[in-house]
Amino acid sequence: MFEYDPVLYSRILTGLTLAVHTIFSTLGVGVPLLIALAEWIGIKRNDEHYHLLARRWARGYIITVAVGVVTGTAIALQLSLLWPNFMQVAGQTISFPLFLETFAFFFEAIFLGIYLYTWDRFKNKMYHLLLLIPAALGATASGFFITTVNSFMNAPLGFTYENGVLSNINPIAAMFNPATPTKVSHVLSSAYLTSAFVLAAIAAFAILRGRDHVYHKKALHLSMVVAFVFAVVTALVGDLSGKYLANYQPEKLAAAEWHFETMEEASLILGGILTEDNEVKYALEIPYALSILAHGTPGAEVIGLEEYPKEDWPPLVVHYMFDLMVAIGMGLAFISFIYIVMKKKKSWNPLNKPLLSLIVAGGPLAMLAIEAGWFFTEEGRQPWIIRGVMRTAEGATTSQHVDIMLYLFAALYVILIVSAVTVLIRTFRANPVEKELKKRGIE
Repeated sequence: MFEYDPVLYSRILTGLTLAVHTIFSTLGVGVPLLIALAEWIGIKRNDEHYHLLARRWARGYIITVAVGVVTGTAIALQLSLLWPNFMQVAGQTISFPLFLETFAFFFEAIFLGIYLYTWDRFKNKMYHLLLLIPAALGATASGFFITTVNSFMNAPLGFTYENGVLSNINPIAAMFNPATPTKVSHVLSSAYLTSAFVLAAIAAFAILRGRDHVYHKKALHLSMVVAFVFAVVTALVGDLSGKYLANYQPEKLAAAEWHFETMEEASLILGGILTEDNEVKYALEIPYALSILAHGTPGAEVIGLEEYPKEDWPPLVVHYMFDLMVAIGMGLAFISFIYIVMKKKKSWNPLNKPLLSLIVAGGPLAMLAIEAGWFFTEEGRQPWIIRGVMRTAEGATTSQHVDIMLYLFAALYVILIVSAVTVLIRTFRANPVEKELKKRGIE
């Protein structure tokens, strides 16, 4: 058992809440794009399979949105309850994007409700699709605004903080800080990639189970094409993110790569074990790769952790989270690329069992990569809650009951996840695709 420490329990509870919310918020941002694409293709090709695909995806999506609302509300409550000093300092600078995120959510919810209510109510089906576009834009905007808050914590701008007094507040500068472009791009592209792979995994699993209806094949194809596009985009943004870290958070990049000494022609470290003397063993080293990642040239100098006091070092365990995120991302790009190539070749079978099994595994792995990425982002900023301004311990509550909150919220999240999974399974088992196709007279 942990010895009671309000800072530690606050971090565990916040981390747990973010881990759970990330699952639903990722799907909340990414799935609307897939629904819109399915309905648009259905209209363009007059294909009822794609119309049904959009309809069924929307049913599952609304359940994840409902749970995401609860976990998102929990985060808002915990910011005030667990991190009062942080909110006192940062609240005036980040209140603007927090307000805009709430507005974007309501914008999404209103149009999503109208969209779900108006199936088959328009002679021109394009009108129905137009109702989804504001909902999809609202979901993306919600992800954008909340990510700018996290960007501010990594690259704080837009205020002066001296002797506990906040002045010269500029919320716009705070929101559009140096971390915003790469962080927002990475969050959005990875959300689209993950959502596509989750939906592809469902279709691939159905085909593996012997349900070889063309509906599942179309669902798989659409999802994998979207996954490939955003796998490439995510990789490109990841490269830019490495260059951002090298310029603005070099200690975070150094911790991720166990790079202790400032040097030119720095190697990239994959895997390995770190000894007590900070020696790296059993790792795969790629010569010059870290210099290329950091500054685009093999001879570039990369700052090492030796330049910083040891108390300011991020936890070195972030190396494994960084490697896990990158490895899964590369794996997803490879799987989707292989599918595209095999689909193009008439004589090859993209529905072979090994590839379908990899696609099924890609769904949960994509979500694991998202979790690893957020763990790297948050732990890599430590020991700061606002980098260079406020340490995590300074921002936390001193309450004596955070441990009780942790147990209660943990129980709540178990109930929410079990309920969501149960409802999703029962919803689709009670109305399988084949039954609905027959009911609608679709061949």
